Amino acid sequence: MRRFIAVPLLCLLVPAGALACPAPPDHGAALDALFARVQAAENAREARVAFNEMWALWADAPDAHAQELLDEGMTRRAAHDFDGAVAAFDALTAYCPDYAEGYNQRAFVNFIRQDYAAALPDLDRALALSPRHLGALTGQAMTFIALERPGEAALALRRALDLNPWLSERSLLPALERAEQDI
Repeated sequence: MRRFIAVPLLCLLVPAGALACPAPPDHGAALDALFARVQAAENAREARVAFNEMWALWADAPDAHAQELLDEGMTRRAAHDFDGAVAAFDALTAYCPDYAEGYNQRAFVNFIRQDYAAALPDLDRALALSPRHLGALTGQAMTFIALERPGEAALALRRALDLNPWLSERSLLPALERAEQDI
């Protein structure tokens, strides 16, 4: 349990500005290749392999400190310690404001907690930093669905499906399009 407490305490003990987060890793070329693989995939399994490789790139934090914060938040989320997860992601986004995954992960925790209003700004920020982030795009679509905003949900889901037509969420699009027509 000590390792979970040490990272947030370190953030409180180090004066603001003493640690400077480097720029997030540039995985643009690798992501381009993975998106090409997803587009060329002949089945969902092939696409899923490439998609999982994308997640590994998105979860590659800018430095060891940022990686510790990301890993701690994800571990706490998996243990259903949502307050602890948000605290870790708060520390991560404060330390690395240009790293999209910190915002995406905090949005996911808020989605799980059904705090959809808190999730949306983080999803917007993640997408501003990483426009092809499929997790943030599908998260945005699911959040709009939860908020009963089918038009915006359909738009976000279409953007995601343009990048990866094999996403499991594709099954939601017909119902969203019907709901859009009813508006």
